[in-house]
Amino acid sequence: MHTRLAPPLVTKLLARFTLLGCGLLVGACSNMNGSFPGAGSAASASFKTLDGAPPLVIGHRGLPGLYPEETRASYENAADAGADSLELDLHMTKDCVLVARHNPWLSDNTNISEVAKTNANVASRKRTVPGVLINAGYPATTENGPAQYLSDLTDPNDPKSVLKSLVVDGEDHTNDWSISDFTMAELRQWIGGTTYDARDQRPTELNGKLPILSFQEVIDIARAKSAATGRVITTYPESKNPIWNNAQAIANGCGAPGSHPFEEAFLKALKDNDLNRKDAPVFVQSFDPASLKYLRSIGLKSKAVQLVDGNGMNFKTGETIFITDKPNTFVSGRPYSWTVAGDPRSFGAMLTPAGLAEVKTYADGIGPWKPQAMSLTAAPAQDSSSKASLAEVDTIKPTSLISDAHKAGLFVHIFTFRNEAKYLAGAYKGDPTAEYLAFYRAGVDGVFTDFTPTAFAARNTYLKEVAR
Repeated sequence: MHTRLAPPLVTKLLARFTLLGCGLLVGACSNMNGSFPGAGSAASASFKTLDGAPPLVIGHRGLPGLYPEETRASYENAADAGADSLELDLHMTKDCVLVARHNPWLSDNTNISEVAKTNANVASRKRTVPGVLINAGYPATTENGPAQYLSDLTDPNDPKSVLKSLVVDGEDHTNDWSISDFTMAELRQWIGGTTYDARDQRPTELNGKLPILSFQEVIDIARAKSAATGRVITTYPESKNPIWNNAQAIANGCGAPGSHPFEEAFLKALKDNDLNRKDAPVFVQSFDPASLKYLRSIGLKSKAVQLVDGNGMNFKTGETIFITDKPNTFVSGRPYSWTVAGDPRSFGAMLTPAGLAEVKTYADGIGPWKPQAMSLTAAPAQDSSSKASLAEVDTIKPTSLISDAHKAGLFVHIFTFRNEAKYLAGAYKGDPTAEYLAFYRAGVDGVFTDFTPTAFAARNTYLKEVAR
């Protein structure tokens, strides 16, 4: 049975949005017309995208602005609201099943803390062993960030010791639960998905009431909704924390030492669903180039996307900050495989012409953080004695990234668009549509959004604008 919201709740939630253009009447008004990756009635218009088609609306974890993220309700309603693609993060369960969850530690995006209060079995699986610090392989200089990072390999002589600590890509999550300590059946039986971002401002009525999904179930939802709507709705799975997932999977017996059970299961799922071809309705994404390159080496043919993260913004120069003196450098400043290999470069190296050319050797597009494609500056920041905030940003200007990527033959899918005021630069004056339009006009090929109805409506406005 598919879980649905009761009609009064649907009405209450959708009333929070003013939908422009065709609104939610996707079947009658969609501009995509079942094409892939995104052409149709507006195809004759002039777009700045790589392929000349309208930009894609990518349902980031479904429609988490209204429903618990990465649940059936989230994905089905994203599709109904006009999403061209259903995005998901992948991790591996104890019994080697690929599961859709944003984080592998569970208290952030499930109700596990509540469940543990009455379920002794769940409570006992909390990981409490501290990680160990190891020296980074690159020079211990300020510009490279912290000289040591945390590891969950607490006993170098015992590969299974990674099942005791909860350190993910150098990030400490001691005293939390790991997704790799539960089978798929246990996750379904005990744990429910919840909201994550802006949880204090988003609906919470369904938190903990919707089961966690496998990768296969999300693929099946995309297929069913494609058939129901007459549109091609793609899936957009992420190879998340691949070094951690492989170590966990090997310790759980999912693969031999030195193997890559996580990526191998990923590719097998694509092959089993006839999605391992260049024109398949799927985008394979990862922040870690090593994972994408490995997938290519074992036969991945589908479209691949190199995600590019960052740690902050310099509101004086508009530049992205990558390396800091904090542990988040190991998570958002550089790919974790680079840290492990002793490579001191940051994600910023991927955004240079040479970096983009390198990405093109194994990927078809990039997925950068918004400020990397749209420079944000604030007047207060020009005074060296003042610190500015996102709310004080008064100037937005496209960088050269979109055009540089297009010159390299790479499409650009930007993350992540959210409606809440705290995520919007001050120059947008609290209007999320203004942000979408700025990126659409700059030539972005797609947007990752928590609010598909808003992204879809803004695109309708943009299509009308271009067609004039």
